[in-house]
Amino acid sequence: MAQTDLFGIQVESKNGKILSGYRIYDAEQKRRTVRNDLPSLYPDLPVQKYDVIYADPPWDYGGKMQFDKSGKKEINKNWGKNIFISAANFQYPTLNLKEMRKIPIQEVANDDCLLFMWVTNPHLAQGIELGQAWGFEYKTVAFVWDKMVHNPGQYTMSYCELCLVFKRGRIPKPRGARNIKQLVRVPRGKHSEKPLEVLQGIQKMFPTQKKIELFARHNPEHWDVWGLDVQEVWEEQAPYHISNG
Repeated sequence: MAQTDLFGIQVESKNGKILSGYRIYDAEQKRRTVRNDLPSLYPDLPVQKYDVIYADPPWDYGGKMQFDKSGKKEINKNWGKNIFISAANFQYPTLNLKEMRKIPIQEVANDDCLLFMWVTNPHLAQGIELGQAWGFEYKTVAFVWDKMVHNPGQYTMSYCELCLVFKRGRIPKPRGARNIKQLVRVPRGKHSEKPLEVLQGIQKMFPTQKKIELFARHNPEHWDVWGLDVQEVWEEQAPYHISNG
């Protein structure tokens, strides 16, 4: 027996319950969302200070998800096929701007320090606000990553992601390489995985400085790391958190 959902769209009835794409969509979203099981937002920050901070914040999209035509009733009759949905919080726990502002990154920054921070295009304004909240001044776009694969967008097809640079005090000295290119053309890899060439470029620019990668997923040589994905590495460094670089 056909019925209508809250939006007046006809849906099929199953066991006396209204079955709709939204009902399937919402249940699957709740099942797949990754949450942080720690009692606090993140592990404790290190006790030492750094000259260079590299961060890829877990930007939150307010539960916004992507779905293809399988989410349309006229395409997926009686919802017999799986509905494709994708969201950042299916991959890792995300944080909104208010939550990230609470992380006291300024406490691990030396008086002269640079912050290199990845910002997704919809979060550009929030990224600048976050850098300022952490005690830094926005300077410029340090890297432009051409992913060489497009994503559909509301306005233009999206190919690129930006890594901004913020400054606190002066640029740390001594300087290394001065010929690192802004544009990095590397095919997109796993979800949210950033090109190693960017981290290597920062390493060449500041080879002798103390460096830390925040929200890290790996443990690169010459860098300290911090974040949920590298918590075991971080705990091994405690309580002294001796830097490799």
